[in-house]
Amino acid sequence: MTAQQISSYGTVTEPGAVRMERLLPGPIERVWRYLTDAELRRTWLAGGEMTQGAGGAVELIFRNSEFTDADDPAPPQYSNEHRIQGEVLACEPPRLLSFTWGDGSVVTFTLEQVGEQVRLELTHRKLPDRDALLSVSGGWHSHLDLLVARLTGSTPEPFWPKHARLAAEYAERIPE
Repeated sequence: MTAQQISSYGTVTEPGAVRMERLLPGPIERVWRYLTDAELRRTWLAGGEMTQGAGGAVELIFRNSEFTDADDPAPPQYSNEHRIQGEVLACEPPRLLSFTWGDGSVVTFTLEQVGEQVRLELTHRKLPDRDALLSVSGGWHSHLDLLVARLTGSTPEPFWPKHARLAAEYAERIPE
């Protein structure tokens, strides 16, 4: 499996659900730490504590304007800091992590070692409507690209301009 075989765009798998994949540099334990360690997760998604194990608490603290030095402030529909509370539904290190999102939707990460690389699959399900589906599609796409940049040591694009561009692209890609 190569990066060319994985589209960076998410696909709608059922009403209210999007799936995305990335091929990342391994080993799998390193990628797992970027999902579960608050300080590493803060560099690409959100800080906040996560109790590993079913029933554990999850707090995600988003500060998306802090990912790059030259980023714009958050657009009006977003805040500079956003907090989400959730609950861990499944945690099987280093291969499976699933938790509830603040709106009752469910995020699941699966990891698979593929040679020297790790295939990450993200599924976000139970989204309440198309607006939420578009928002999380553009958001996850942007955040996963940040994860790729962190793991490869490359410089990421500024978050908010990329997120705005991707939100518009997903609005075109996902039918009403």
